[in-house]
Amino acid sequence: MDAVDASPLRRFVVAKSLITSIFDQLLDFVKDGSAFVDEAWRGDDLGQVAVEEQSLELQSCATKLWTIKEVLVRRHMKVAFFGRTSNGKSTVINAMLRDRVLPSGIGHTTNCFLRVEGTDADEAYLTTEASSDRRSVTTVNQLAHALHMVPTLDSGSLVKVMWPKSRCALLRDDLVLMDSPGTDVTLELDSWIDKFCLDADVFVLVGNAESTLMNTEKLFFHKVSERISKPNIFILHNRWDASVSEPEYIEEVRKQHLDRCVSFLAEELKVVSLDEAPGRIFFVSAKEVLSSRMQRAQGMPETGGALAEGFQERLREFQMFERTFEEFISQSAVKTKFEQHTVRAWQITEAIKAVMDAINIASANRKICCLEEREDQRDRLDFVRGQINRLTVNVKEKIKTLTDDVAAKVATALTDQIRSLPIVVEEFRADFNPTQETLALYKTKLLQHVEERLVVSLSHRCSVGVLRDIAETQRHMIDGVQPLLSPSVLDQLSAPSASFDLTYDLGLVALCADFHENIEFQFSLGWTALVGRFIGASGAKRALGAAADTRLQETSNFKDDMVVSIATGLSCVSSRASMMAMVIGGVVWRSVGWRLLALSLSLYGLLYLYEKLTWTDGSRERALKRQFVEHAAHRLRAVVPAAGSACSQQVHRELASTFSRLAQRVDLSEAELEGNIRQLSFRIQRLENIQRRSKAFRNRATELETQLEAFSVQYLQEV
Repeated sequence: MDAVDASPLRRFVVAKSLITSIFDQLLDFVKDGSAFVDEAWRGDDLGQVAVEEQSLELQSCATKLWTIKEVLVRRHMKVAFFGRTSNGKSTVINAMLRDRVLPSGIGHTTNCFLRVEGTDADEAYLTTEASSDRRSVTTVNQLAHALHMVPTLDSGSLVKVMWPKSRCALLRDDLVLMDSPGTDVTLELDSWIDKFCLDADVFVLVGNAESTLMNTEKLFFHKVSERISKPNIFILHNRWDASVSEPEYIEEVRKQHLDRCVSFLAEELKVVSLDEAPGRIFFVSAKEVLSSRMQRAQGMPETGGALAEGFQERLREFQMFERTFEEFISQSAVKTKFEQHTVRAWQITEAIKAVMDAINIASANRKICCLEEREDQRDRLDFVRGQINRLTVNVKEKIKTLTDDVAAKVATALTDQIRSLPIVVEEFRADFNPTQETLALYKTKLLQHVEERLVVSLSHRCSVGVLRDIAETQRHMIDGVQPLLSPSVLDQLSAPSASFDLTYDLGLVALCADFHENIEFQFSLGWTALVGRFIGASGAKRALGAAADTRLQETSNFKDDMVVSIATGLSCVSSRASMMAMVIGGVVWRSVGWRLLALSLSLYGLLYLYEKLTWTDGSRERALKRQFVEHAAHRLRAVVPAAGSACSQQVHRELASTFSRLAQRVDLSEAELEGNIRQLSFRIQRLENIQRRSKAFRNRATELETQLEAFSVQYLQEV
């Protein structure tokens, strides 16, 4: 059995490595999941897809996993050796380690708890509870000397002996051996148990084959059984080589020890059944085994030296103890050290799966809401675009109709005002004097008066109705636009400015700038007046001027040529008529008499004298007004279409400006809708990403659960 087979202790090492790897993966997984949940929780624009409690839960899981991972790193298989002083506890440990590691011998050699474990260092050293300083030890004597050099060590103290793994195969597999002072040297058994035994996987009671179990040993394990549920206990009857001196009693003594130990384990402690108890009891000689193994290590025969009869049988029993112990502690330690952590890891993965499922469901529901909202926004955008297009066409038609109506209304009103122009001019009152300066001032005031009266009359007849129509059209625009605006834009919508007023810029001053009055006296029966009555005042003036100067301008138009030709003819006729009148006058003189002719001439002269005497400033003013009326009426009739068009353009600008501002508001609403759609699309993408990631995290949790399940089946379930 000393042949180095695959040690059962490797089971613990492999299991520890596997469960540590699983916890490393789980810790990384929980950290990633915690960051994901924290990101989802802090994304306020996504809605309540995650809550703070979920983030805190994953942070708590990460903290627990980190603590468990640190515990796992320190996990070892621990076996504690107890027994009375000089029963050979240290020798048993040395035999198992195949070297003299701990001081042993007759008397109280172990005065404190010694924890032996492996180190990767090449040199052995020890540390104490009071100091972490490493004290180098190479031999057993150095160790014993080092222990005695620490005066503060007592039975409740702990010394860690770190032995190179390269020098002891047993320590390579995370096995810790705990040596103790004799149970008969102190009454502080409770403190021993609390301090050193609660994490032990196996207890080995090292007894003396030369004596039976003592009450101190039983009392200790009764206390252990009270603190630990069904502790794993092995009993070694050491120094069994002493039984060789009385071979006739060996079987009887063996049976006696076996019966008492079976009764102690099965009936008193009740840690095993009666059938299992004999498998926990061994009769060995640790000193012989240690000597044999050290000789073999030195290349000498195992059986060399002073070995008692029956050594091989005792060696086989010790090897059986080692094999049974290794198999048992490996299975027991894996279960006791890793089972609760595995269950806790399982609970953590289930909690994470629940969190991820909740986030997945919440993000899916939120995604549905966002999809519906985005569809509503798109429908709303299509509706707004369609409505604004239709409204634009309708408003353009209304504006055109209204502007045409305004142009016609203003033209009609202005035409009516032109007809009443004589009344307007007649109403004008101002100081009149035929001097040049006074006439200029008089005409200026007259122009102002006429233009003001015309504007007032036009405003009275047109402005009220036009402004009412404009307001009605603007209300129609607003009523059509309001349903298309978003609430935020609608709150900023203001009523159209009430400052608009229709202006009538007739430009009468410019129109009448070429007006030149003629207020010189003219006899009503003179040739000029007679010609004027026939072809008009201006035509007569030109005709008479043309008679004096027969050269006509070649640039005159056809109508003027005709007028001048007629006037010239009349002048010629008048000249010949004068000659004829003289002849006829002579005839009349002879036939009628000189009295009638004299009377006619007298009447003609009196009439001329009357008109000359009555040609006062008032007559001149009336003549000026009459001439002004004729001139202004002629010029105003020419600008009637332009005046109507100017007013219609004002109305068009006002309404177009109003609709343009409203259309800009609609554009803002459209831009807001487009922004909302883009934001919702981006939000949907983020929610889809959260769904994918939550599913991925859940799948990873399932994979880790599968690994935990495989670990549990392989290492934790009963075979």
